[in-house]
Amino acid sequence: MKKFFHIGFSALALGLFFISCNDDDDYQTIESVDKIKIDSVKIINDTMDVFSVQSIKTYSTYPSHCQGFYGYDYIHNDNLNRTVTAYKYITNGPCTESTYTAASQINFSPQHAGTYTFKFWNGDNNWITKTIVVE
Repeated sequence: MKKFFHIGFSALALGLFFISCNDDDDYQTIESVDKIKIDSVKIINDTMDVFSVQSIKTYSTYPSHCQGFYGYDYIHNDNLNRTVTAYKYITNGPCTESTYTAASQINFSPQHAGTYTFKFWNGDNNWITKTIVVE
């Protein structure tokens, strides 16, 4: 039994050695993060209930496959107004220079009734404005 334990432990240690020495360089490093304009916004329901959840989809066009969605800057200006700016990451890897459009989403769960106004950054000082009535 003791010999069996030593063999099992040796096999486990050898397996961990090979796993830990695996140089997996199949990833790209994020070089920077920058704003990306939101081209369009899709809101399924313009009326919803308090405490319910709705996904708001935004669409942006990226100039190459070395770029993609990084996150949102979602600011509560007051109880009923929101401004949303999207950010993209830029990697250092080899990529194709073809444009593509990708969707991202925000899950909106209002805590109070009222008419919520969303402004989505569309480049420079332009905004796409959408409203949702919460009952």
